[in-house]
Amino acid sequence: MPHDHGHSHDHHDHDHHDHGHAHGHHHHHGHHGHSHAPKDFGRAFAIGVALNLGFVLVETGAGLITHSLALLADAGHNLSDVLGLLMAWGAAVLAKRAPSARRTYGLRKGTILASLANAALLLIAVGAIAWEAVRRFATPEPIQAGPVMIVAAIGIAINTATALMFMRGSKDDLNVRGAFLHMAADAAVSAGVVLAALAMALTGWLWLDPMVSLAIVAVIVLGTWGLLRDSLDMALDAAPRGIDTGKVREWLAHRPGVTEVHDLHIWAMSTTETALTAHVVRALGADHDAFLHETCGQLASRFNIGHVTIQVETSGGAHGCRLAPADVV
Repeated sequence: MPHDHGHSHDHHDHDHHDHGHAHGHHHHHGHHGHSHAPKDFGRAFAIGVALNLGFVLVETGAGLITHSLALLADAGHNLSDVLGLLMAWGAAVLAKRAPSARRTYGLRKGTILASLANAALLLIAVGAIAWEAVRRFATPEPIQAGPVMIVAAIGIAINTATALMFMRGSKDDLNVRGAFLHMAADAAVSAGVVLAALAMALTGWLWLDPMVSLAIVAVIVLGTWGLLRDSLDMALDAAPRGIDTGKVREWLAHRPGVTEVHDLHIWAMSTTETALTAHVVRALGADHDAFLHETCGQLASRFNIGHVTIQVETSGGAHGCRLAPADVV
């Protein structure tokens, strides 16, 4: 019998979802707002990939001709960025894929995997530059400063232009932020190469080249660390940064008629969308439909949580919810 009781609640819950169509609508509205971002960035990604790929080819050739390992390292770094851009672009496309019978979330989680791979790729590229720099301290090589400075200056222009295209979306989407960080870091790398070449031409200090490379490595690692941490958190279903779970729990607990909140989970469905599930205990005769509709709307507007599922339990039930204890997931 208790099992049955629980079952009727389940149905109850589905009813609310049907009733709360306005909430469903709200949630679509939220999506609609987001779905513009990947479209706009589709063009930015295409231009960014084309420009940077062309530049990698030019830079590799120039590095071989001028004997500048700094240029070659920069070309390798730029190539890793092209791969990073392609992954972020793929992720933006994945986020828009419709759900299927098996993948009921579509491929939204792919955006999180892409930002994780992006951070890992950056750290690997940085490792390669550091390795090269350390090797060059032992065997410094003279370089042709003029051509190196011209090529690196072109790099500053291309990377700055690409970074600016992604700047607008870097607050809302972790993948666009990854693309922005990549490009901004690249502009800094190219600037470092220009300065090192100039200083080497003036002073003849060959160790300046690897020295500047190591400084650039430090800058990139600091920038990437945050990206890695955030995407790891998302992959592990932690509540996204900027959402205080305690505040959400407290707000839910103070909703009309709510006597208890348990089994609260908040996680990222993609790099831009957040989901929440919770069980709330309310009095038997209360109007649950209006409560659900209002609560879902408020969670979207107050906390930017667009995908909400709430199970209402009545305090009159003879048995407690087995998910109620805080240590049970």
